[in-house]
Amino acid sequence: MASPRPTHTKRQREQKLVQKRQEKKLRQQENRARAANATPGVRPGEDPDLAGIKPGPQASPWGEEWNITKDDEEQEP
Repeated sequence: MASPRPTHTKRQREQKLVQKRQEKKLRQQENRARAANATPGVRPGEDPDLAGIKPGPQASPWGEEWNITKDDEEQEP
């Protein structure tokens, strides 16, 4: 006996799968384009949180008012 033709629901299901694949491909292309344009000045493979930090003592993120040195600690009663 010959196999029956694909049903209408199967065709709809396959069309949805094709559409999802196309949408996914478009999203991937958009994400690649966005990533290529994002965070200028950061080299590929470099952590953006650590970009620009040099080895050694760092400046206080709160500014000079919170910097306490050993000389300041000795002067307080």
